[in-house]
Amino acid sequence: MLELTAGQISMGLEAADKATALRMLAERLEGDGLVAPGYLKGLQDREAQGATYLGQGIAIPHGTPATRDLVFTTGVRLMQFPEGVDWGDGQMVYLAIGIAARSDEHLRLLQILTRALGEADLGAELRRAESPEQILQLLQSAPQELALDDQLIGLGVTVEDYDELVLQGARLLRRAECVGGAFAASLLQGEPLPLGDGLWWLHSDQVVQRPGLAYLTPDKPLRYLDQPLNGLFCLASLGDAHLALLERLCGLLIEGRGRELARATQRRAVLEALGGESQPDWPSLRLPLANAHGLHARPAKELVQLAKGFDGEIRVRVADSGAAAVSAKSLSKLLSLGIRRGQVLEIVAEPAIADAALPALRAAIEAGLGEEVEPLPPEAPARVEDEPQAPPVSAPEAGSQVQAVPAAPGIALGPAHIHLRQELEYPLRGESPGFERERLLLAIAEVRGEIEALVLRSEAKAIREIFITHLEMLADPDLGDEVDTRLKQGESAPAAWMSVIESAAAQQESLQDALLAERAADLRDIGRRVLSQLCGVQDAPEPDEPYILVMDEMAPSDVARLDRDRVAGILTARGGATSHSAIVARALGIPALVGAGAGVLLLAPRTSLLLDGQRGRLVVAPDAAQLARAREEQEGRKRRLALADAHKGEPAVTRDGHRVEVCANLGDSAATAKAMAQGAEGVGLLRTEFIFMAHPQAPDLATQEAEYRRVFDALDGRPLVARTLDVGGDKPLPYWPVPEEENPFLGVRGVRLTLQRPHLMETQLRALMRASDGRPLRIMFPMVGSIDEWRQSRDLALRVAEEIPQADLQLGIMVEVPSAALIAPALAREVDFFSVGTNDLTQYTLAIDRGHPTLSAQADGLHPAVLQLIDLTVRAAHAQGKWVGVCGELAGDPLAVPLLVGLGVDELSLSASGIAEIKARVREFSLASARELAQSALALDSAAAVRELAERF
Repeated sequence: MLELTAGQISMGLEAADKATALRMLAERLEGDGLVAPGYLKGLQDREAQGATYLGQGIAIPHGTPATRDLVFTTGVRLMQFPEGVDWGDGQMVYLAIGIAARSDEHLRLLQILTRALGEADLGAELRRAESPEQILQLLQSAPQELALDDQLIGLGVTVEDYDELVLQGARLLRRAECVGGAFAASLLQGEPLPLGDGLWWLHSDQVVQRPGLAYLTPDKPLRYLDQPLNGLFCLASLGDAHLALLERLCGLLIEGRGRELARATQRRAVLEALGGESQPDWPSLRLPLANAHGLHARPAKELVQLAKGFDGEIRVRVADSGAAAVSAKSLSKLLSLGIRRGQVLEIVAEPAIADAALPALRAAIEAGLGEEVEPLPPEAPARVEDEPQAPPVSAPEAGSQVQAVPAAPGIALGPAHIHLRQELEYPLRGESPGFERERLLLAIAEVRGEIEALVLRSEAKAIREIFITHLEMLADPDLGDEVDTRLKQGESAPAAWMSVIESAAAQQESLQDALLAERAADLRDIGRRVLSQLCGVQDAPEPDEPYILVMDEMAPSDVARLDRDRVAGILTARGGATSHSAIVARALGIPALVGAGAGVLLLAPRTSLLLDGQRGRLVVAPDAAQLARAREEQEGRKRRLALADAHKGEPAVTRDGHRVEVCANLGDSAATAKAMAQGAEGVGLLRTEFIFMAHPQAPDLATQEAEYRRVFDALDGRPLVARTLDVGGDKPLPYWPVPEEENPFLGVRGVRLTLQRPHLMETQLRALMRASDGRPLRIMFPMVGSIDEWRQSRDLALRVAEEIPQADLQLGIMVEVPSAALIAPALAREVDFFSVGTNDLTQYTLAIDRGHPTLSAQADGLHPAVLQLIDLTVRAAHAQGKWVGVCGELAGDPLAVPLLVGLGVDELSLSASGIAEIKARVREFSLASARELAQSALALDSAAAVRELAERF
């Protein structure tokens, strides 16, 4: 979705005329990598077809259908011209918004702008604005109207109780595109307010897209909380849009007219009483819009000109949307509808002109309103099917095995301690703002103290960083200001706090970004902790003996505050292997399984459990023989790890003398010395993006050089494999905004992005080469999917190396895109090495997001398809005398190591904590036997079969 940000805005510019302004916009769009050269002609051609002046000093220049193929990435760039630019016909433009869009993505932007056009003196305000933030405020501050029309009224609805009536109200609001899918749940959690005469008021401001009000009456008398339930108002609250309606409703109740609403049989009567939008009983037509890019400015202008030819009122709206109808003679009102291809228009006209106007409008719309249109596909007849019933959930039986997602290795034995979060109840209204504010401040202070203690107690850096983030969230002034506003409106401390937390979390999730989704989970975690303090809820007492903690889903603080001497293992019903909880569990060394299914929550307390965090296996009520084997394996693992640690400084050599290099994956330059002390023979993956993420702006050459030099110094002559900056849609940098992508994992990531900003890549390469001082440097480029991407990256590196000569430089790529593995024979002729990133290679090969809460168990790097790609890569590299490393999670899996070595992998790079164990594992087998194992695995048909084969090895 196209959105406006401050980084898109250039302030205080001058342009002699429109042609100059268009050229400036085109140069900015091209320079930022949004469009290809030649887009300027599209802007000029569009102006020739009709000026793009929108009104109130705003113009929206954009390309034509012929130049949409020149758009790389959808985006906008805004330029303020305080002295104005004559756009023709005396129309002065103070803000020009250049749009690069391939389809109808810009319709959302037009909706925002056309709402702003209703503001008085907007042009003058835009001219006087002194910062990008002021421009954004002017464009986005226009209030949204409350949606309330006949499609949001449900009279005589067939329901059995209050809950069903609430769900029907949420359904009407969602159909009107006022709310998201999670609105119904938030509405049900609310506390309804009785208004008298059997009328009730219920509201929520969570996942609200635009304000709207639904009103429903049941088909039969109902009661709720021992009071009559004759009618229910369901409000999707956003800002102050509902205040006028609320005042009108209060007036009706004071006048004693509440019964009129409760007994209403006609929607029009309800709307007239409430002041809503009532659709006139005029002749109408409905037809779909076929324009490829929706009702944007050009076809909308055609429709306006046609409508103005009739001496009477004509209105248009999106059918069945709940949106109010607008005048067909107003360009800004039509654009505010944001109509997309395939949506059905509903047009009504006054009876005096309907016979002439409606056929003319139909013909013009079907002809494309001045554009060529492709016919819409025929609509398939609707099929009414019974909704599939989910199978009943039951606890796993004694002696059964449950397969789950391995999250942290190790064997754990103990009784089940079921820890389910309680549903916390609290009043919506508070005693007084001062009293409620004091309660909240005390609760926040208590939670802050708990988290500060966790930070001090946490040995692992990953844990400390998570809780430091939690402390920053608690201190966020924006959250505090929003909560204070709600307290002043009379809300209780718990209600105000949770409303703000949930709204902020939902906003983060709506951005469809993996890192921001994790932040949403963190927000809810601290929100829950403060709420528990406010409600006086204490955790259930822990068993006296070491136990298996069983939860639905675990927040980071749930894991980190556990006593490792008491918690033998962790089991969750939901979650993925890359969640914060899994990261923290691994750092603490607590064996863990996640995503085991809802059935584990139904286990009887103190049920004996055997948890295998390496194989992803849970045994319920194991028998004596299984317990004995598990204890034996536990003791054996302790002995193996102790022996491995004693020999961690020795090389990893198979029984028949084949050496495998074992290196460390690092995301922190300061951790290099510790990794070397744990037996690392070099750094096989330096995640350089973490250096960028640690700074509020792009680190300059000197800063980067200092960071890389620290790594080289600690390596003491050992090789460094550095991955160039790997950021993009799923790993954004706050100071390097990139357009939102529907699927960022398949979008502009890694080398695709840095090639669009070659100056940033060049600075990084220069810093690495300056820091090396003749020491071994290997540079690899991420997300390479074509030989052209490799060559562009290589050529840039070689140009820098000409200026900064290197004594020992190798250039290679990460093999994480299947296409790179499939063309490995061609790439191997040019690269110096390959490093296989099995995490991404697995998810791209199997089309499964490795962080998916339910599918991640199937994203197994030991799938034969993934092994085939690794085999192809290794054979291609060795044919050219090049080496291959593996730097994904698979390199640290003891079960996978014989397979990787058998496939011919030369280097394994993993988390430093596992290096000693992996070295010891290599020493346990011969290369000849590993090769036989690998060849057998390549012939199998599933990851499960491969794992079973590897376990027997």
